[in-house]
Amino acid sequence: MAGSLIKIDEEIVTAAVASVSLLGIDSTYDVYMFTANNVVCSENIRDGRLRVTKSGTADTTANYDSAAKNLKSYGAFGDYSQTNSTYWNRVIANFQVTTSGVSGNAIIYLYNFNSSSEYSFVTLDDATMYSSGLLGQQGGGVHTVASASDGIQFFFSSGNITSGKFTLFGLKK
Repeated sequence: MAGSLIKIDEEIVTAAVASVSLLGIDSTYDVYMFTANNVVCSENIRDGRLRVTKSGTADTTANYDSAAKNLKSYGAFGDYSQTNSTYWNRVIANFQVTTSGVSGNAIIYLYNFNSSSEYSFVTLDDATMYSSGLLGQQGGGVHTVASASDGIQFFFSSGNITSGKFTLFGLKK
């Protein structure tokens, strides 16, 4: 596995921004990986969201479907799904910024992003410390448009990203 992750783009947020876009997806790799580490939101109980980018601009059409299983240390597991949305929701779920030291982390694999004849899709794993305990998710999503995408945009349901490290990798063939 050593040497199989090739860094394509990275952004380290140290001052509040509304969103982060990582670009550079092309036909070099079949699979890409997006990571979000120690991400903090400026507002309480907000969900992280993703969009694909086309020519560097986020695609805001209502073509995002997703489903996930919520895994909680403090209660029953739950299900989440959405169809025909303008983003993939709950990529990092339920930030609780009023609790000291709370941050979120995610690993998201990106498939078919460079294909103009297939839908792009993602699989995700995330974990966030919530006031009641650990909240994680496993799931996936599809962008129901057969067109190539060149990147990914991360943002919150409201508020700003106040800190975090975002990285886009290509997975070596």
